[in-house]
Formats: sequence, C-alpha cells, structure tokens
Amino acid sequence: MKRRGWFGWVSLGARLLLGGVMLVAGAMKVTDPETAAQAVRAYELLPSSLVQPVGWGMPFLEIAIGLLLIVGFGVRASAAAAGVFLVVFVVAVSSAWARGLSIDCGCFGGGGQVAPGETKYLQEILRDAGLLVLAGWLWLYPASKFAVVQDPHTGPQGATAS
Repeated sequence: MKRRGWFGWVSLGARLLLGGVMLVAGAMKVTDPETAAQAVRAYELLPSSLVQPVGWGMPFLEIAIGLLLIVGFGVRASAAAAGVFLVVFVVAVSSAWARGLSIDCGCFGGGGQVAPGETKYLQEILRDAGLLVLAGWLWLYPASKFAVVQDPHTGPQGATAS
C-alpha cells in the first residue's frame, strides 16, 4: 500500500513543531534549574527527594527529544517519549486544576504559585493535547521529508514497503 505523498510533508511539519516546542521548553528551563525544580514542587505530586532531580533533569530530556525530532533521528521513539511527557503534563496540570491549586505550569520556564484566577489550565491542557496528536501522528507515520534517518519499515516520502 502506498501512502499519499503529502504524508511526508505532514510528518515533517509535525516533527518540526513538536520538536521545536520540546526544544524551546527545555532550553527555557535549563538555564534556571532552581526555578524548574520550584515548578515541579508546586504541583505537590512528587516526594521532596525527587523534586530536585526531576526539575533539573527534565529540561535536558526535553532538549534531547526536541533535537532528535527536528533532525529526524529515531522519530518513532522520540515521538513516543514526547507523548509520554505530554501525557504526564496533562495529568499533572489536570490534577493541579482539580485540587484547586493556583500555579503556573512551568512549561516554558517560571512556574510556581500564582494568584487565583491567573491560571491557564484549560489552554495548557488543550495545547498539550494538540501536541499529543502530533506525537501520535509521528509514531504512526515516522517517515518524513528531510529526516536524517528514515524508519526502516518505510521507504522515502512515507511510502510503506510491500
């Protein structure tokens, strides 16, 4: 079965958008690890012994996933990793919202307590759900234009091998 030629272009767009968001999110946090840890702490989900390692390590993982997606190396695995991150983010934001916490998500740096009414939980969940759709697309259709490495089960431009 041959996929439409535009699948490769859609996957390229998905790779660049999802990879760019992951890269920027990580880069904005990696320069201020204390604030990243503060954002993790604000969710009140992890034991205090894990807050620092998660807050300091997460930005590096986001950067790595973003770079892999942008260059098109290990697209299926990178998309799956991004998808796991996004599910965790949606669950964490939903949990904060349901528990009545007033926090900034810390998705692009910053984070921590904010005044009641300044939260943007719905927008954050919708954004992450949209990015999760992109991750799902890339998991299903990893072959894309200008990727460094094509998926071994697909040929160039998203055509499946028969």
